[in-house]
Amino acid sequence: MCVKRKKLIKSLLKYSSFLAVLLFFFSCSPVKFVSDGEYLLNKSDVEVDNPKINKEEAKSYIRQKENYKILGFAKFHLWIYNLSSKKKTNGWLKRIGEPPQIYNETLTYRSKDQLKQFLNNKGYFNANVNTDVNFIDKKRKANVKYSIETGDQYTIKGINYHINDTALQTLFFKDTAVTHINSETPFDLFILENQRNEIVKLFRNNGYYYFSKENVSYLVDSTKFEKGVILDLYVGETNISADSSRAFNPYYLNNFYISILPGNMLLNDLQRGNDIFSDTVKWDNFTLYRNNQIKYNTSLFTRSMKMQHGQYYNLSDVENTFTIFNRLRQFRFIDIQFREPEIKSDSSLLDGFIRLAPLNKQSTAFEIEGTNTSGNLGIAGNINYMHRNIFKGAEVFQLNFRGAIERQHRFTENNTTEYFHTRELGIESTLNIPKLLGPGKYIKSFEKVLPQTLFTAGYNFQRRPEYTRTITNVRFGYEWMINERLKQTWTLFDLNKVRLYRFDPNFINVIKDLYIKSSFTDHFIMAMNYSFVYNTQTSNMNKNYTYLRFNIESAGNTLNVISKILNQSKIQPVDTLVSEPAGYYRFFNTRYAQYIKSDIEFRHGYEIDRYNSLVMRAFLGIGLPYGNFDVLPFEKKYFTGGANGIRAWQIRSLGPGTYKAQPGMYPNQSSDIKLEANFEYRFKLISILEGALFLDAGNIWAINGKDNRPGAQFEIDKFYKQIALGTGAGFRFDFSYFIFRLDLGVKLREPANSFNEGWIIGTRSYESHDFNFSFAIGYPF
Repeated sequence: MCVKRKKLIKSLLKYSSFLAVLLFFFSCSPVKFVSDGEYLLNKSDVEVDNPKINKEEAKSYIRQKENYKILGFAKFHLWIYNLSSKKKTNGWLKRIGEPPQIYNETLTYRSKDQLKQFLNNKGYFNANVNTDVNFIDKKRKANVKYSIETGDQYTIKGINYHINDTALQTLFFKDTAVTHINSETPFDLFILENQRNEIVKLFRNNGYYYFSKENVSYLVDSTKFEKGVILDLYVGETNISADSSRAFNPYYLNNFYISILPGNMLLNDLQRGNDIFSDTVKWDNFTLYRNNQIKYNTSLFTRSMKMQHGQYYNLSDVENTFTIFNRLRQFRFIDIQFREPEIKSDSSLLDGFIRLAPLNKQSTAFEIEGTNTSGNLGIAGNINYMHRNIFKGAEVFQLNFRGAIERQHRFTENNTTEYFHTRELGIESTLNIPKLLGPGKYIKSFEKVLPQTLFTAGYNFQRRPEYTRTITNVRFGYEWMINERLKQTWTLFDLNKVRLYRFDPNFINVIKDLYIKSSFTDHFIMAMNYSFVYNTQTSNMNKNYTYLRFNIESAGNTLNVISKILNQSKIQPVDTLVSEPAGYYRFFNTRYAQYIKSDIEFRHGYEIDRYNSLVMRAFLGIGLPYGNFDVLPFEKKYFTGGANGIRAWQIRSLGPGTYKAQPGMYPNQSSDIKLEANFEYRFKLISILEGALFLDAGNIWAINGKDNRPGAQFEIDKFYKQIALGTGAGFRFDFSYFIFRLDLGVKLREPANSFNEGWIIGTRSYESHDFNFSFAIGYPF
């Protein structure tokens, strides 16, 4: 009996802290600040009998909603508010919390009217909206339910066009994009408004500078059909006044005046006149006002301007010109306006005025950051120098110096801990030229948007526990954007000379019989790659967005052709385990790699409300070595784990497949295939603090049959059984200019453990190596 009592007491003590937290959380009454006779709005919901109506869209028309929740049930911010004192009207807890939403009958009726109007705008003219308010007197809470019965949707039975101007009429019917409304199209004001915007855009792209939405109107007749309407579309007016007639006259572009403001001058300072400029340059139909502080060559503006003298005014060309000036990374303010010339030789001319306020020509930045690799802490520093106009053509030159040191540890054969400092030193220079050089200049399609030529050169020194590595890199290519969301990069050649030396004997002893041994030899890479990135994400990280990146890279083919043309002799390998018996070619006395590699990454962010969001990510990558080097170079292999991968594992400590590295070895697992998926739920807590719950899954595998690491091979009928699974929670500290992140990952399924298919829960007790703590800068994805 005493033994049972001791166990009971021990269990109670074990969970007492958890129970205390729960008791504290629920101890504060949610109606603490709800006055007598009032009710806390506990729930506000919408029910719709029509699947065509988006329920979340309908909810946006409700004028009063319940307090926000996190984790789907906890009104955390209301709880924070209720912790405050009634005596303090503006205490800290009140500022970071959320006051109770008091049920308001007037807002309920207003919400009902808003929903009815929303349905009418959708063409549901016979819709009914009923409200049901359930008062819970004992708890002083109220639940509100809006029930929607839409009825049948009205459709457009016919459309009549009224366009008096012959030129406008010809333009309108020539462009099918603005005539997408036809018979039996649902009557929807949102569709009509979209067509209205398309009509305005059509005419403003064809010279009609003064044309606006006010010049497009609709008239609806619902008397002729029971559940249908006749739509009349009017472009223009029957009686046109002298002032409004400008909207129906096309305008041509005349002269362009470009002003480069000196120093920190604002755009309004231009009212002082042209005395603020030290230099005036005229060419063709351009006039450039500039100063001695920052001078730009005139050819920059000739290339950047998508508007041309003598052409019709085109709104899309104006927007493209603005985007190009913005992408130059030269100006803090950009302003484009148009006016009719003061001396009117022709009433259909417009002069363009482009006003630009430049950023500082040169800048230097110092950065210090903490690092955490597999639980080993360190510090890194960067010195960045930037010159924004080095050759007076908006060329951006950047020079970066990086240094890092990290204290690492590993276990020796004698079960003792050995400490080692990993060091990294590097320098990289980049020159970004806003025009095409080399073969790219002959591809005319590039010139539709601002193309950029990129030159990069760098050197990196790394001293690791297993080896010392140096990488010399030279890269040349192009970057261009089709629109503000789609960026493409084409690297013509990416040269890397990799040298490894000062190997740790224990590391060599571990890999000496493995196929991956040749990954850790000197090699040369001459690669070409192409990538595109589609990104709808803006600077506001909490909005809905989609991100898609695709990359494909090929290396060694050109060198292989050259080697065969020159009839070079192959070097015969010493170790047939890691090299082809037929031998290999060398370039600059170094064996060169030959492979093809491609990967794709998809992310989607969804904002539930101002306090909650979901982010999902999927990644698939495959690299195939062949020919002159039958293994992927180490730096081109895939790995997982760590702060931005499967967070329950240390970086490079998972896989490939079911392979398990020797105990005590520094994590260094990598391979040819990577499959990974991540799901993260983020919620705001207080002030700068955010919380997160996450679930990660994936692994890496070998694609080459020569890889002799046990369990490393990818097999179509087994790979899904080798998916690692981890979960965890974390905090994010949002300091506006950067986000500091802490994550604690917990293993759920470990592929290297064959017992019970790797599942840990229900199989064994959790141990320290089943947890992984990491910190990083920025979100993981």
